[in-house]
Amino acid sequence: QVQLVESGGGLVQAGGSLRLSCAASGRTFSDYAMGWFRQAPGKEREFVAAISWSGGVTRYKDSVKGRFTISRDNAKNTVDLQMNTLKPEDTAVYYCAARRGILTTIRSDFGSWGQGTQVTVSS
Repeated sequence: QVQLVESGGGLVQAGGSLRLSCAASGRTFSDYAMGWFRQAPGKEREFVAAISWSGGVTRYKDSVKGRFTISRDNAKNTVDLQMNTLKPEDTAVYYCAARRGILTTIRSDFGSWGQGTQVTVSS
């Protein structure tokens, strides 16, 4: 199992930016596809972005394309989510997730999860 710890959440005004970071430990990080999910109050946890083990393939939720960028640094065992042009509807708890396998966007395919970090975007 991979242990994941998110950081970088906070409160930002609409149009602003935040950079989330996820630090991994416990297993060989480069063997895992990584993802970011989010959960808003009263809603189910949803896919946001994912990246393959090599970093060569990425996927995004349609509503964040062009605004969010997922990246990873296998030498540092980290995966980041750069969020630009934030909107109030981006407000949620953001979770880092890991899967020992190829890239997927399906929540249930990920076996390791961080504790989450709150992102709040004000109008």
